[in-house]
Amino acid sequence: TPGTGKSTLGKELCQRTGLNYVNCGEVAQAGDCYEGYDEELQCGILDEDRLIDELEDVMSQGGNVVDYHSCEFFPERWFDIVFVLRTENGVLHKRLTERGYSEKKLESNISSEIFQVILDEAKESYAEGIVHELPSNTPEELESNLDQITQWLETWKLQH
Repeated sequence: TPGTGKSTLGKELCQRTGLNYVNCGEVAQAGDCYEGYDEELQCGILDEDRLIDELEDVMSQGGNVVDYHSCEFFPERWFDIVFVLRTENGVLHKRLTERGYSEKKLESNISSEIFQVILDEAKESYAEGIVHELPSNTPEELESNLDQITQWLETWKLQH
């Protein structure tokens, strides 16, 4: 869900590990991967196929940390592991309000988090065992998440 700390975690993880940070929102904007604009939610309507085409070369090289608030349309072959950040409603509301989200957009995103829409989509889209839920409410949880993911990376490297 927007506001859970994906960009902060992804950028810091890449800085610590040397992996490549891929912000799908930025790629979509640079590649004009939109098929319209949603006035109610005040955001572009993503053309998922065009985004996949834009990402194919960089993703085929491996070593990427992908930052996006949805995942069910990405090819499963692109990922060895998926982390879904979860944030408590009060914390998320504050973060999104500070970003200036409209009431409708705020409501939509908080509802998505309450009903764990992103987590369920990830679990339905990827093999059992590669989707992991991480709490993302405090700086301490950010550090813990970075430590856990870095440890997972080290283990993965040893096994592959």
